[in-house]
Amino acid sequence: MNPAVTDIYQSLGVARRINAAGTLTRLGGSLMEPEVLQAMVQAATASVDMAELQTAASKVIARVTGAEAGIVTSGAAAGLTLASAACLARWDVARMTALPDTRGMPNEVLMVRTQRNSYDHAIRLAGARIVDIGHNDRGTGAGIRGLEPWEITAAITPQTVAMVFVATAQTVHELPAVLQVVHAHGLPVIVDAAAQLPPRSNLQRFIAAGADLVVFSGGKAIGGPQASGILAGRRDLIGSALLQMMDMDVNPTTWSPSDLIDRAALHGVPHHGIGRGFKVGKEEIAGLVCALKRFVARDEVASAQALAARLQAIAAALAAQPGITTRLVPGTELAPIPLLEIDAGAGAAALVERLLRGDPPVHVGERMLDAGILTINPQTLRCEDDSVLVRCLLTSLRSPS
Repeated sequence: MNPAVTDIYQSLGVARRINAAGTLTRLGGSLMEPEVLQAMVQAATASVDMAELQTAASKVIARVTGAEAGIVTSGAAAGLTLASAACLARWDVARMTALPDTRGMPNEVLMVRTQRNSYDHAIRLAGARIVDIGHNDRGTGAGIRGLEPWEITAAITPQTVAMVFVATAQTVHELPAVLQVVHAHGLPVIVDAAAQLPPRSNLQRFIAAGADLVVFSGGKAIGGPQASGILAGRRDLIGSALLQMMDMDVNPTTWSPSDLIDRAALHGVPHHGIGRGFKVGKEEIAGLVCALKRFVARDEVASAQALAARLQAIAAALAAQPGITTRLVPGTELAPIPLLEIDAGAGAAALVERLLRGDPPVHVGERMLDAGILTINPQTLRCEDDSVLVRCLLTSLRSPS
């Protein structure tokens, strides 16, 4: 362990935790590699033009994703807000200034009812009004039908500015039909792919399919700073998003905009935009770009195999504990990260509480807690922590309370 890291947390009285739950924001996201940290340190030692830096980052993002352009955002949720703001305002300076007040302008964003989630707030924050489409027959067991093209067409009105599509392994097959219908009406599609990495191929998958804007988290699988994300897509929409997050306390006569911004399309220079509170620092941009380059160069197969081997060793160490069974869930093409499931039965919730009270506190995946199953996700588990995790698990399993 890096002594400097230990010292800063100890000096603040904050406990270092064993994170076997994955790249969760509440646990600080990914663990950055030294090369990424060094890039951030170097970036912190000089002043730069932030628009110029974002333009340079755009070239890297475009090359990696196949998009026309891209920017670094202060997380995926910020990317959703900026994407929505770009679709609401485009190059209209008056609309940029008005957001989130969308009275008198088109402001409806379509979403599939079964894709609604708590991150909708990021879309509404820009001033958009979300319009539900489709039914939930399949989800409730009341039928077998999902989203159909005519339902999208029926919902599109002169007030519609975009459609947001939440990409998952279960929904991605619907994306081509969505793109076809929405594009036929001249409207953009925003794809929320925040957690759809790995596989690395997803960096290009949604752009190649025709998505106008795609949002990725930078602080999860990519291994960038926690407060970073990627917004990639059409150059005009990316330019509008960038303009609405930049420091615009500028003199209109001397302003030198980024190459991503269509100065000729602007009738004036906007004030600070809706995304000003989402400003991203030079350190985050440098760290994200460095992490992105490392991510695309990584051997995904070898990495997944190494993680699976570690999980197998953990399972073997737990095998001696009576009443506990484990199951290795291998990675797939769409979800390459292997997981280890621990069937703790009716005592799962109590086990979680004991783990959190331990020294050090241990976090495990709780998505299937109601079924008595806990998961071990190795993405944020350092190799040297494997033995500590096993010790804490065995101690908590053997504890009566």
